[in-house]
Amino acid sequence: MNVLVTGATGFLGSELVYQLLEAGHHVRIFRRQTSELHLLTPVADHIEHAVGDDITDLDALRKAMNNIQVVFHVAGNVNFTSRFLNHVNVEGTATVVDAAQGAGVERLVHTSSIAAIGTSEGMISNENTEWQNNKPWPYAQSKYLAELEVQRSIAEGLDAVIVNPALILGPDRSQGKALNLTHNYALALRAGKIPAYPGGGTNVVDVADVATGHLAALEHGQTGARYILGSENLNWKSILSILAEALNAKPPRIPLPYSMALAAGGFMDIVGAVTGKRFALGRSAVTYTLKMRRYSNRRATEELGCSFRPFSETARRVAASL
Repeated sequence: MNVLVTGATGFLGSELVYQLLEAGHHVRIFRRQTSELHLLTPVADHIEHAVGDDITDLDALRKAMNNIQVVFHVAGNVNFTSRFLNHVNVEGTATVVDAAQGAGVERLVHTSSIAAIGTSEGMISNENTEWQNNKPWPYAQSKYLAELEVQRSIAEGLDAVIVNPALILGPDRSQGKALNLTHNYALALRAGKIPAYPGGGTNVVDVADVATGHLAALEHGQTGARYILGSENLNWKSILSILAEALNAKPPRIPLPYSMALAAGGFMDIVGAVTGKRFALGRSAVTYTLKMRRYSNRRATEELGCSFRPFSETARRVAASL
C-alpha cells in the first residue's frame, strides 16, 4: 500500500514510519526542506520525500498525495506556547483533509490528543466525554478544533478516523540529536536535577504502542470514531519515580504545591505580556496539566485490538537507550 505520513520527522511520526516499513508498505513522507532527519537516518534512503513550505501548503500536499491510498496526518505543533498552534494544528489539518479529498485518498488517520477529550478531576474520560469550552488550554483548544476539521471532511465524503494518544513517552532513536522530552527528563533525573514533583497526573503511553495503534485504526477503526491510545493513569510523582527507578537514580521527594505552581504560571504570563516572550508554564498550562486527569482505553482495546505495555517497561526502554 502507498502511504503518506505527515510529521514523519518527529518522535511519533518516525516510529510510525519504521512500523509501516516493517509491515511492507511503501512510505512517502511530507516535510519541510529544512526538516532534520535524525530520527529517520537508518531508513531515509528507503522512503520517498515530498517537500513543501509547511503543512498549509495545499499545492505541495496535493502533489505529495498523488497515487497515495492512505494518509497518516501526524504533524502537529506541540510547543504549548507557540503563536502558531492554530496555524499548524487547525489550518494545517484543514489543508491536509482538503488535499486528501481532492486526491481521492481511501482513508486518513488523524493524530489528535487526549487534550481534545473532555475531562475533569474525579472522573475517567472516554471518547464521548463532553468537551468543556471554558477558558481552555490553547494547545487543547487547537487539537479540538483540528478534530472538527476532520469531522467536517468526513461529512463531505472523506473516510477518516481519529486517534487520541495520551502523553507519549519512549526511547530516543537519535542519541539526543532530536527533541525527546522523555530523554531530557531521564537525563535530568539521573543527574539529580529534579528534586520536586508536581501534583496531578495523566495517562501515559509508549510511543511504539501509539504507532501500532495507528495501524490498528487504519485496519479496524470506524469512520468518524475517536480512539484513546493510552496505557496507565499515573500521578506525576509515580511517573518520575518509576523512571528514576529504571535509571537507578533518586526519585524526587519534595511535593510542589499547586498554589505555588499556579502563582508561578501567572507570573510567567505577566512577564510574557511585558517582554513579548512566551513561557511553557503559563497559568493555563499549569491549570490543565497539574490536575489529575484519567482516561479509558477500553474502546481501543475492544474495537481495535490494541494492547499497551505498563509504564515500568517503557521506563526500562528509556533507560536502556541512554
